[in-house]
Amino acid sequence: MSAPPDSLDPVRAELLRAARADADTLLERARADADAALREARATADAVLARARELGAADAAAGAARERVHAAQDAWAAQLAGRGEVYDALRDAVRAGVRRALARDPAARSAVTAAARAALGPRARVTATVAGGVTAESPGRRVDLSADALADRALERLGVRAETLWEPS
Repeated sequence: MSAPPDSLDPVRAELLRAARADADTLLERARADADAALREARATADAVLARARELGAADAAAGAARERVHAAQDAWAAQLAGRGEVYDALRDAVRAGVRRALARDPAARSAVTAAARAALGPRARVTATVAGGVTAESPGRRVDLSADALADRALERLGVRAETLWEPS
């Protein structure tokens, strides 16, 4: 037995067709929106990646610049330390030479004593130092003409000319 045709069948069929058409339209729109969102996400990801590369390159350049500055500072510190060592060795050698000269030469010892008396007067108390040379004192005044002081003064008179010791020849 078959059911009699219902007068609402055509209405139902039309509603079903319209619902399917709406669903197809919504599905197409959803797919288009998803494709657009995916394209936008990829474009954003590409932009973020490009910016990250730029920032990474900038950071690397800044890091390299910092490293160059540190290397230059380290080199300068090493050079200054080397110069200091050369100067200290020179000072030690000059001091030793002045000590030897004063120990070997009675005229040099007499000249140093005479220079002390000339600086402070004949009443100055002149005392020989252990390493050579003298110190002299008078009220309110003192002169150090020890071997080390004489050597140091000689080096001080060199001034900036002492830098020629570590310059390339």
